[in-house]
Amino acid sequence: MLQTAPDIFWYRQYWAKRLLPAPVLPMSRAEMDLLGWDECDIIIVCGDAYVDHPSFGMALVGRLLESQGFRVGIIAQPDWTSADPFRVLGKPKLFFGVSAGNMDSMVNRYTSDRKIRSNDAYTPGGAAGKRPDRAVVVYSQRCREAYSGVPIIIGGIEASLRRIAHYDYWSEKVRRSILLDSKADLLVFGNAERAIVEIAHRIAAGEQARDIHDLRGTAFTIKSLPPGWTELDSTTLDEPGAIDAHTNPYAMTPVKSACSTDTEKVAEKPIHFQREHPKNESADTVVRLPAYEQLKDDSVLYAHGARVMHLETNPGNARALVQRHGERDVWLNPPPVPLTMAEMDRVYELPYTRLPHPAYQNEKIPAYEMIRFSVTIQRGCFGGCSFCSITEHEGRIIQNRSEGSILREVENIRDTVPGFTGVISDLGGPTANMYRIACKSPDIESKCRKPSCVYPGVCPNLNTDHSALIQLYRKARELPGIKKILIASGVRYDLAIKSPAYVKELVTHHVGGYLKIAPEHTEQGPLSKMMKPGMGAYDRFKQLFDQYSKEAGKEQYLIPYFIAAHPGTTDEDMLNLAIWLKQNGFRADQVQTFLPSPMALATAMYHSNKNPLRKVTRDSEYVPVARQLKVRRLHKAFLRYHDPENWPMLRVALKRMGRMDLIGPGKRCLIPAWQPRAADTNTSIKPGKRFLTRHTGLPPLPVDRIKRGKKGKSSNSQ
Repeated sequence: MLQTAPDIFWYRQYWAKRLLPAPVLPMSRAEMDLLGWDECDIIIVCGDAYVDHPSFGMALVGRLLESQGFRVGIIAQPDWTSADPFRVLGKPKLFFGVSAGNMDSMVNRYTSDRKIRSNDAYTPGGAAGKRPDRAVVVYSQRCREAYSGVPIIIGGIEASLRRIAHYDYWSEKVRRSILLDSKADLLVFGNAERAIVEIAHRIAAGEQARDIHDLRGTAFTIKSLPPGWTELDSTTLDEPGAIDAHTNPYAMTPVKSACSTDTEKVAEKPIHFQREHPKNESADTVVRLPAYEQLKDDSVLYAHGARVMHLETNPGNARALVQRHGERDVWLNPPPVPLTMAEMDRVYELPYTRLPHPAYQNEKIPAYEMIRFSVTIQRGCFGGCSFCSITEHEGRIIQNRSEGSILREVENIRDTVPGFTGVISDLGGPTANMYRIACKSPDIESKCRKPSCVYPGVCPNLNTDHSALIQLYRKARELPGIKKILIASGVRYDLAIKSPAYVKELVTHHVGGYLKIAPEHTEQGPLSKMMKPGMGAYDRFKQLFDQYSKEAGKEQYLIPYFIAAHPGTTDEDMLNLAIWLKQNGFRADQVQTFLPSPMALATAMYHSNKNPLRKVTRDSEYVPVARQLKVRRLHKAFLRYHDPENWPMLRVALKRMGRMDLIGPGKRCLIPAWQPRAADTNTSIKPGKRFLTRHTGLPPLPVDRIKRGKKGKSSNSQ
């Protein structure tokens, strides 16, 4: 069975509870004075603007700690060039909590082409440049300079995804654990509520932060293993098994055929790790990953380490991990136990104002504008997509709020949030339709090591009943004053087709003309490395979507999202995707190029050219990677085949690939044989008219602006 944990609200509240709650968590000494505080117990330093809304990590953690009786202050987006801004609230009595914000600071600031982004959605006015690169490290250093004796606890997605030696795309090298670079006392990873509450109470009781080593969801450094611990070498554990052995997929006996030396046969089906803890294995067992010094120059060993780490992520059976960095070990405790429904309700019903801090004087914060009328109904994702950080950070076990709590929040938005017009922009989470969906057997769930519950197909042990979500939608839209409930979170369509009644409910009542889904690609090569379903599931969902839209008398469109240059993708794969896009009438205005985020399995593929979804050896499956910038740009150009700026690059590629038949004026052609004059003269093409010049050098011909048909309306993908 999945391990249980004490309720996070059982602790005796800290003495300062009588001074709380604050109307809004203070960002200045003047606000502290108005509250009657002489000091803060905890100060949260964050790279995002402070919005008192549960979708923003600093607000959620801050309000949770406040509910425990602690006085919490916020230092949001401080000037990191000096320690002075870190002294604005004085010295915290207990500790600094440091986070880069809702995004990794490098992902936030740089594009997949390593160009600096022109805006930041988590900053007032969308202004760029308000946070440093590697913000957790920089903020931690400044906190130490400001008050050298104060403990530093780091957390958030940047710390979580960099808790161990990790490949860093921007420096093109494997970097040490962020614990060492930040010199923090403790790192909290994943959903932080359980750990941060206990840390606060234990430090308040006089315990030293650097001595807290027994909490799930935390990482710390030690010089050597404690007495009594049994160490297992990670290279002795990685035995593969067949993914489709559903008769008893958790008996974990190695499947001989999957270890065949015939690489073509092995490549037919993805495989997953199958193993039980040996009966004689001690509870005090730690898995030793390859040392940082070993894997920083050995990409195959890095891929092996990434694979093993991802296989130790189930709270029901994960073991502690340890990795040597120089003279110290970085120790990772097992992941936190998911919150119960009652705990989720209380966390999301804390006294948030749901508004930006008044100090911003109504200046718009783009990320807030996007979610101000939305409601989080669940956390986690069991999709396990190799390029995504959600499962790595929030876990694959879905944590749900109760129906009553969600409906109360909808009413709270209706009654208190300025500018509400009756439309709820989203009832969702990481995925729109995983609410109240889980493994049929808690015992199996606690033992399972599959990285995904829906790949290569939906697991037969997964309960795919969407009735609770359907009922929630119906009750939410019946509330007085609610005109419309939209679903903006991405729908997991391979799961949705298991419940046609859900698709009908969604399409009939909750689509505002467009619905975004993410097939990510059309070709099996990249899809198998993404751990995404084939296009058959997309076709079935589209059939249901079109059928129910027609029955409802609505003209609605799907917006499919695709990724360029993902590991496992060849030029031919991107060409086939471009042909599919044209045949289906899609013109993607914005596209996504694969960005290797820290700790993702796809990043391990990118770095090593190996497939960590399988057992990793020196001669195991080779994964093609679009690493050179010109190749990545070509793959992106295929997604935007209709953009004249991409035509010269695509002509060269199509000629090289022997596909001259796709260049010309025919309907089956992908691009024309002529080029707009503006592309040659570096002048812009004015709206309303384009001047096309045949590549043979004939005089320019004015043509009408290309008009989009109905299918073209569904092309605004990102």
